[in-house]
This record gives sequence, structure tokens and C-alpha cells, in this order.
Amino acid sequence: MIDHTQFQQRTVGFYTLGCKLNFSETSTIARHLEEEGFKRVDFREGADIYVINTCSVTETAEKKCRYTIHRALRINPRAFIIVTGCFAQLKPEKIAAIEGVDLVLGSNEKLDMSFYRGTLEKRKNAEIHAGNIAKDRRFMPSWSSGDRTRTFLKVQDGCDYFCSYCTIPLARGRSRNASIEATVEQAKQAGKAGAKEIILTGVNIGDFGKTTGETFAGLIRALEKVDEVERFRISSIEPNLLTKEIIKFVAGSSKFMPHFHIPLQSGSDNILKLMKRKYDTSLFRERIETINNYLPDAFIGVDVITGVRGETVEEFEKTRHFLNRLNISQLHVFTYSERPDTQALKIKYSVPHQERKRRSAILHELSEYKLRKFYKRFEGTKAKVLFEEHPSDGLMHGFSENYLRVECPFDPKLANSIVEVELKNISPLSGNMTIQLPGSFVQSRTFHANSFR
Repeated sequence: MIDHTQFQQRTVGFYTLGCKLNFSETSTIARHLEEEGFKRVDFREGADIYVINTCSVTETAEKKCRYTIHRALRINPRAFIIVTGCFAQLKPEKIAAIEGVDLVLGSNEKLDMSFYRGTLEKRKNAEIHAGNIAKDRRFMPSWSSGDRTRTFLKVQDGCDYFCSYCTIPLARGRSRNASIEATVEQAKQAGKAGAKEIILTGVNIGDFGKTTGETFAGLIRALEKVDEVERFRISSIEPNLLTKEIIKFVAGSSKFMPHFHIPLQSGSDNILKLMKRKYDTSLFRERIETINNYLPDAFIGVDVITGVRGETVEEFEKTRHFLNRLNISQLHVFTYSERPDTQALKIKYSVPHQERKRRSAILHELSEYKLRKFYKRFEGTKAKVLFEEHPSDGLMHGFSENYLRVECPFDPKLANSIVEVELKNISPLSGNMTIQLPGSFVQSRTFHANSFR
């Protein structure tokens, strides 16, 4: 039996790199530690223990991992350093060799807290717990809590796609999930803890059900009946898995918001083949048009990668023209970086780094144009905005049903509430908007509309 009294008043700080899935898992780790007696503190406060949850998607993510480790040790040289996440799963020995690291936990090990069985004193050599993720079929549920009115609920993990540029299947393992019943119970718990809105997240959420004989469509139908939660959003979902059934369901739903995030990655069919994606531009266009038809006011975010190996200037121009013609709201642009152990390294032509940056800048500019155009459409309309509970720099912000973001001076009357507002005077340059609040609140204020990932 573990003596939990040894953890009383020990402080722990967290730092998360990467995706929303990582944030939900960090939050779950934090809840587990707090239940054992640890006190959570801000990363900058000088914690006794630091937990760093890493990413492996880009080269920058790995550099940030090293920087964060060194930063924690500068704050408290005697701190016990735990590194976990995707980079820790892929390169545990590499992380263990970094001076000051005490414990390395793999992708599934981070949620079982096995390190309790040892001491939390500094070690001469780091201890590694990173199993064979390719054979691990455990699904470790998680949801974010404590900071936001909006909660990220992990509904799926792993990926079976093995795209040529991606390390995620190597870091996260095969596609797996809990049952619909268990996932619904997690959503209810999050709702009871105060979550007004839940974002469904995972590595490949449209693949939900592969390990339980269920479907993602079945999951969202079940979540629609959860009384404890007012709103749901679907995070990134592969276009080949975003079926017409799902789109029509969202269109008729009272709880699922008109908001989609769909990875395209390239608007060139040649590059999509090199990437080993499971769709072509024709299918992607059809999905966007279906959303436009059933949900004309929906926010549509699209992922795209620039500068991948094999992407000539001509192939990039195909992507730019394809995106320019799509009726979408925003691009999330990623600049390609080579990842070890990926099949893309076999592709001979490598885009010069400066050219990658140039292409990225072009698509960022296109994204800004589309986002401003999307916001401008809703000038003079009414929207229901869910304001978050915690202010930042004296400001609070919220999101409309279709992901319009607004900011205002903090007002406790608005916190953690859904308020119907009228949108006025939207500026396509500054993103400023004025909204008319209900009579029970201040009559009018100036709000700021900003892009948000």
C-alpha cells in the first residue's frame, strides 16, 4: 500500500505541449495527483515536482520540450522532473539522457501513476516506463477541468492510418476507445463538475467504435441526451469519416454546435497520394459543400501542411487555388518538418526551408482574409455566446454557436453563462465588434473578435 501522507503539501506544476488531447490528459493527471494530496501550483512558482507533457508532431515541439525541462530546473534545481507524452514514448532514452530528468513515462503509463511506487527524490539516472504502445490496447479516459467553462473530452486514442509524414501512430498506438456508455458517463461527470460545453477530442475521433463495435454517429446521438451538458463540439475529424449522416445530425441537433474542423493537408491529389491520405480533393470538396448546404452559417476550420517533401511549386499552387475556392472560415497552417522514422523521408524532393516559410505565409494571409470575411457576414445578427469563467488580464471571452469569439472586460454576471447578444460594427481589419446585451446587464459594450484555435 502506498503511504499517501508523503505527498501532502508537495507542490506540482504542469506544462503541456501540443494538441488539445494532451491538455485533457494533463488535466486528468493533475486531478489524480490532487486526489493523492499534491497541491497544484503555477509552473512559474517553483514546484517540488514538474510534469511536462510532450508532443512529437514537429521538430519545434522537441526543442520546446528540452527548453521546458531546462526552464523548470532554473526555477527549482532540486525539482523532481517527470517527462511524458508522445516524444517520451518515441524517444525515452533520449529524454532520459537530458540532465535533470528523473522519470520518463510513455503514452499510456502517464495516466496510471506508476511512479508512486518509488521515491520522489532526485535521481542520478532517470527511470523509464514506456511500454510497447503498438501492442497496448488500453484506453485511458481523460477530460480537462479546472481552468475553463469549455472542457475537452477524450473519446478516442491512437491511429491506424500511418500517413507518410506522421509519427502519431508510433507515439499513440493503434486506434482504440471506451464504450459509448462509458464515454457518456465521462461527459456527465464533466457536466456535473461545471462544464457547459464539451469538445470531443482524440487522435482520429471519426474512427470511434473500432474496438467496441460501435460508431461515432452512435456516440454523438447518445451524447445529445446528456442533460448535464448544454453544448458539444466535434474537434478535428477526417473528411472520409465525416459522413453525411453526421453532418445532418449536427444540423438538426440542439446541442452539437455548427462547427467543424477538417484536416485537408494538401489541395493536390498527387501530394495526398504521397501523404497516403484516405481521400482526394473531390471528396473533400463534397464534404464542404454538404456542410454549406445543411449548415450555411457553420464555422469550418481546415488543416493544411506546406512544404512537404515532393511538393513542387506547381503542386503548392494547386493547394492555394483549391483552398481559395472553398467556402471555409479559417486555415490552420503547419510548416512541414522532417520526422525520424517516417516514410516521407524516402521522397527525394525536399522543399528548401525558406520556400516552406514563403508558402506558409501565403496561406496564413489567405486564412486571415477568409476569417475576416466570415466574421463580417454576421454583422447585425444575434448570437448566443458562452462566456468563460476565468478572466485573463482583466478580460473575459466567449464563443458563439458558430465559433465567433468575443472579448470584453470581466463581468461576473456573464461568467460561465450563455447570453444572447447582438453583433454590431464588425471591422474586417481590427476584428472589433459591438454587442447589445440583455437589459439585465450593461446595455452595450465594445467586444473584440479574434481568431482562435
